[in-house]
Amino acid sequence: MSKVEEFEELRPLLFSIAYRILGSVAEAEDAVQETWLRFDGSSTRPTSPKAFLSAAVTRISIDVLRSARVRREEYVGPWFPEPLLSDPYQDPAQAVELADSVSMAALLLLERLSPLERAVFVLREVFAFEFGEVAAAVGRSEAACRQLLVRARQHMEAGRPRFEADRQERHELATRFFDALKSGDVDGLRDLLAADVQLVGDGGGKAPQLAKAVMGAQNVARVLGTVFPLMSRIDVTFEPREVNGQPGAIFRDRDGKVLHTLALDVLDGQIQTIRTVINPDKLGHLGPVADAWAVDREVKQARRRMN
Repeated sequence: MSKVEEFEELRPLLFSIAYRILGSVAEAEDAVQETWLRFDGSSTRPTSPKAFLSAAVTRISIDVLRSARVRREEYVGPWFPEPLLSDPYQDPAQAVELADSVSMAALLLLERLSPLERAVFVLREVFAFEFGEVAAAVGRSEAACRQLLVRARQHMEAGRPRFEADRQERHELATRFFDALKSGDVDGLRDLLAADVQLVGDGGGKAPQLAKAVMGAQNVARVLGTVFPLMSRIDVTFEPREVNGQPGAIFRDRDGKVLHTLALDVLDGQIQTIRTVINPDKLGHLGPVADAWAVDREVKQARRRMN
C-alpha cells in the first residue's frame, strides 16, 4: 500500500481518537491533518502505520487540549462538545464502548480528566490498545499509564452515564417526544420527562439560548411546549437524527440552514437530560449556519402577535 492508502484506511480511527480527546470536530480534523503531514514528511516507513499514526494523533490532540483548556475556562455559559452525527470508526467488537464514549454525557465526564488521563482512558478503555501501545502514544512508561488509567477510571465511575440499552425503545420514546414537541403538547412532553430532567443550552455567548438551564419536568415541558410551536410558525423545522450516538435532531430555519442541535439522554424509559447546541462556531461542520438572532427576533414577534 502507498502512504496515502495506509493513511486513508486509518483515518476513521484517527479522527475518532482525536474527537474523544478534544470534543471538537474541527480540532479533531485539524489534528488528523497534522498527523498526515508528519507521516508524509517522515523519511522512514514505520513498521506499524497504525501505531505510528495513533501515537502521532494522540500527542497532537493532547497538545491542542492543553491549549483549549484555557479557552474553555473563559467560555460563556455551559460548554458542550461539538455535535457529531456519525462516528466514522466502527468496530463490532467494541460497539458498546464506542457508542457510549461519544455521547455528550461521556464527553463531558472526560472533561474532568487531565489531558494525559483522558488520552490514556480513550486509548485503553474505548479502543482497547495494549498498555505498550498506550505508553508509546503518550510518551510515558507502562507503569505510569496504569496509574493514569486508575485515576481516570475513578473520576469516570463516579458519574458514568447509563443509557437505555434497547435502541428500539429509545427510538420510540424519542419519536413520541418529537411528536409532542411539534404539536406543543405540554402534558405529552411532561409524561416523557424524568421528574428531575434538565434542559441545558450551549450558546457560548454568540447566540440566543433556548434556556441556560431549566430544571424539573413541568418547567421543561412548559418551555418546550411554548417555544417550539412559535418556531414552527416562522417555518423552523427539525429532522430527527442521532446526535453523539443518542436520539436527537437538527433544527433548521426556513432556508434550511442549521439553527441548533438537540440531544436526549434516555434512561429507565424517561428523558433525563436535553442538551441543545446553538453556538454557531460549533455547527459549521453540519452545513450553512442560520442567523439565530434573526430567528429569535421572529419568534418574539410571533409571540406578540398571539398575545
